[in-house]
Amino acid sequence: MSSILILVGTESGNAQMVGETLMDEFSAKGHDVDMAMDDATLDGLDLPARDVLLVVTSTHGLGELPDNIIPVHDALGEEKPDLSGLKYGVIALGDQTYSDTFCKAGKTMDALLAELGAHKVGERLEIDACTQPLPDEDALTWGEEWLAQLG
Repeated sequence: MSSILILVGTESGNAQMVGETLMDEFSAKGHDVDMAMDDATLDGLDLPARDVLLVVTSTHGLGELPDNIIPVHDALGEEKPDLSGLKYGVIALGDQTYSDTFCKAGKTMDALLAELGAHKVGERLEIDACTQPLPDEDALTWGEEWLAQLG
């Protein structure tokens, strides 16, 4: 079983709902799961010591990261830790009516983790608020497939 950290970036609570749903589901399957959201810091997350990271983030404004995940993103960009021992996945929430910035926060985190050497597992899940009012349903289906790919 894997030790999984779910890092949530949220403004309105939808990404938090997805993170909590997946935490419950993964825990029920025997995985050791923690969730970080409020007051998350890079030091507190200790990513180099982790096995698996799942980023669940919404996008707001003109493609910005949610306020609560900005400190982690900025610290990763500044400190550039070696994350070559980390597997990760990304669930990005957005609104396709903003086509230029759809799921941009998730794409931003995905690119940064790859740049730092982390190994992406599966494809990024992009959830459109216009077509999926209950994002946790899509996330559950994706999460089962993602867990199977972790090996």
